[in-house]
Amino acid sequence: MEWGPRALGSRSILSNPTNPKMQEILNLKVKHREKFRPFAPVVCEDDALKYFDCDTPIPRPTDFMLMVYPIKKEWHKKIPAVTHVDGSGRLQTIRRNDNPLYYDLIKEFGKLSKVPILINTSFNIRGEPIVCSPKDAYRCMMGTGIDYLVMGKFLIKRENNPKDMWDSEELAKD
Repeated sequence: MEWGPRALGSRSILSNPTNPKMQEILNLKVKHREKFRPFAPVVCEDDALKYFDCDTPIPRPTDFMLMVYPIKKEWHKKIPAVTHVDGSGRLQTIRRNDNPLYYDLIKEFGKLSKVPILINTSFNIRGEPIVCSPKDAYRCMMGTGIDYLVMGKFLIKRENNPKDMWDSEELAKD
């Protein structure tokens, strides 16, 4: 679990920034908030300069989503779900030595999509704290439009879990 104000990969909702409807889907079906609210792009530090007009060297605060940079114009339409109305993005960079699993996931997504960037947003819904346990994560997934949950080496598919299971008395217990 990360320490600090942002989800940095360990307690995150990750999704495809190239889908022009993803910002609206996440805001309405998952986060339950206004549809215009922006999401942060996460990119491997060694790819950041291809997509963002960043300082060089790329400063460490980008690792923690503390910097906003212009997204290069040629990428605005290719990553619409993370491009804010002013053409910027609240950038998160990841370095392989800091989180190899997260870094490799972004690189693999890039091989499939040709864009090694993901949306990263905190794993919670409006008015709730960020998830802190497997039970919290499962309940959040089942109470929203999240399709898959990854915990460690486990992949949980929403379609394989009956809706009434998350409402059960056992899960409701603290």
